[in-house]
Amino acid sequence: MDFRDESSGDHKAIRHLLLASFPGPGEADLVERLRGDGDAVTSLVAIEGRVLTGHVMFSKMAAPFRALGLGPVSVLPDWRRRGIAATLIQQGIKRATKDGWAGVFVLGDPDYYQRFGFKCEHAESFESPYSGPYLMALPLNDDRLPIRFGRLDYAPAFSALG
Repeated sequence: MDFRDESSGDHKAIRHLLLASFPGPGEADLVERLRGDGDAVTSLVAIEGRVLTGHVMFSKMAAPFRALGLGPVSVLPDWRRRGIAATLIQQGIKRATKDGWAGVFVLGDPDYYQRFGFKCEHAESFESPYSGPYLMALPLNDDRLPIRFGRLDYAPAFSALG
């Protein structure tokens, strides 16, 4: 399995992957809009042979410090439970750390994302339309975010998700 940055030649396969992974076109449209708006920061793919099997995107967030939002994450249904998503997430987190981002936020299942170090407690004092038990944060430079309160918003493209 090869893990690498997406290329423009991958866009059609990524859309196919997202359409196969989610019940509607929302996430596929989201990824295209994040790219078009210039808010996509890191977009990684997993390739096995000639098949694009997985994808993850990290995008800019409006926050009181340099922060990224993780998502969407997708793996072709027949390729799940092989660690592809986990590897993509870990590589994205390493890249974000290396590039000087202070934290990453994710909206998702705490039981899944806590394995990467995300914690609800890190996000609970931020004001966000997504506040609640599924909003988590991962500090990248210490065990604390540089600022622990304030307004937090995902990139504008996320507002189109229903």
